[in-house]
Amino acid sequence: MAERTVEMASKHGLHARPATIFTQTVAKSGLPVQISKSGGKSVNAASILGVISLGIEQGDTLTLVSDAEAADALLDELVTLLSTDLDAE
Repeated sequence: MAERTVEMASKHGLHARPATIFTQTVAKSGLPVQISKSGGKSVNAASILGVISLGIEQGDTLTLVSDAEAADALLDELVTLLSTDLDAE
């Protein structure tokens, strides 16, 4: 099982635009990924509604988990997305 922890960088958290970028990246990979806030519930990272329901704000600590064999590269890519201020792009 692959797991990564990252701090949310976007100034306005994981709202609609950055959440769309994030969830589309997961969905395109075809790999199962779960995301959770520190100490919170875990949701399907490919689900825009699930991700937005977490209410992720700048500075929140997030955990990404996948039991897929080829998940390491995807989780690294997702960590890069989340540690970038997607609102500035």
